[in-house]
Amino acid sequence: MSATTEQQLRRSLKWDDSGLIPAIVQDAQTQQVLMMAYMNAESLARTLEIGETVFWSRSRGELWHKGATSGNMQRVVSIAVDCDADTLLIQVEPAGPACHTGAVSCFYRTLQDLSTLPEQK
Repeated sequence: MSATTEQQLRRSLKWDDSGLIPAIVQDAQTQQVLMMAYMNAESLARTLEIGETVFWSRSRGELWHKGATSGNMQRVVSIAVDCDADTLLIQVEPAGPACHTGAVSCFYRTLQDLSTLPEQK
């Protein structure tokens, strides 16, 4: 993707102070929410270029091509922008589970489930 396109993305969307935007990933067929991750302009441009989800890993500080190591790629069907232009909704055809735990969706627990788990640090 050209530098011009990446610049257009930077101007058109509302990025947070770290240059990131939340991206909600949804199964295009079932409509199930699979995961939420962050994108920067480079990862969004790369996603548009290859047609598979690429995110920004905040913990590793690098691009993260979903499924590159697990094989659980997510082929992009469509990308919508919310009314405030500060969140993306990416509909995908998943090749496998979205969650690193092996669950289809990262949203498999309720708040009640969390009350029995140790606190996060």
